[in-house]
Amino acid sequence: MKKHYKCVLTIAGSDPSGGAGIQADLKTMSACGCFGTSAITAVVDENTVGVTGVHPIPVDFVRGQIISVLDDIGADAVKIGMLHSAELIMTVKNCLLTYAIKNIVIDPVMVATSGDKLLQEDAIETLKNELLPCARVITPNIPEAEILLEQKIAGQNDLYDAAKELSFGRQVSVLLKAGHLTNDTLTDIFYNAETDETVELSSRRIETKNTHGTGCTFSSAVASFLAHNFDLNNAVWKAKDYINRAIIYGNEYEIGKGHGPVHHFFSFWE
Repeated sequence: MKKHYKCVLTIAGSDPSGGAGIQADLKTMSACGCFGTSAITAVVDENTVGVTGVHPIPVDFVRGQIISVLDDIGADAVKIGMLHSAELIMTVKNCLLTYAIKNIVIDPVMVATSGDKLLQEDAIETLKNELLPCARVITPNIPEAEILLEQKIAGQNDLYDAAKELSFGRQVSVLLKAGHLTNDTLTDIFYNAETDETVELSSRRIETKNTHGTGCTFSSAVASFLAHNFDLNNAVWKAKDYINRAIIYGNEYEIGKGHGPVHHFFSFWE
């Protein structure tokens, strides 16, 4: 009997500098023991300093990529990142509903680490009302959560209610990341909608400028561990451990003139 890979499809933009987007996703999936496939939604002209431009891939061509992968290889999980338009969001939603994908992890990418905007204004409501409710897990950071909730998040205590409010009435589990807070200890909040419990994921703040692609990496790790059939809590815990160590090891390197990447292959490289 032949072995079978655990396969994860990433639907996201391409980062030529290799730290974020599908490049970070595929590295993460490989490091976490999965076979990664991809559907490219946009080619982004960026590096560690910032975003210079975004070239959207035609929606029909994105659809074709998704169908080609799912018809042939399938997917144990799907990670969704940058979707720049309302039309594309609806196309992705309809494709995934057709294939009845269970493990959908959405990183609601709206702004790059550099502060550059990556999502059209008219797409926000479509993302919020049409696609996010289809996910098993969403992984917003605080600025993204504020956009989705249309309210400010002042501090750590606000994260608990915010995570529950983003769950669409216990339909979707929410991993609300605390990295934008200034506390010495960062506590991400995971609301498990399937068990109605809240889990605290704490780690020591790491003083580093190498944070390019942390959101892509974290969400891809969650998708990878769900593909390995871990339950929600364990998948999130394992992903938290992975991203934390990737940041720690990545801090030892210097690459680029701005926000460098995390170290996706810390377990394999000397």
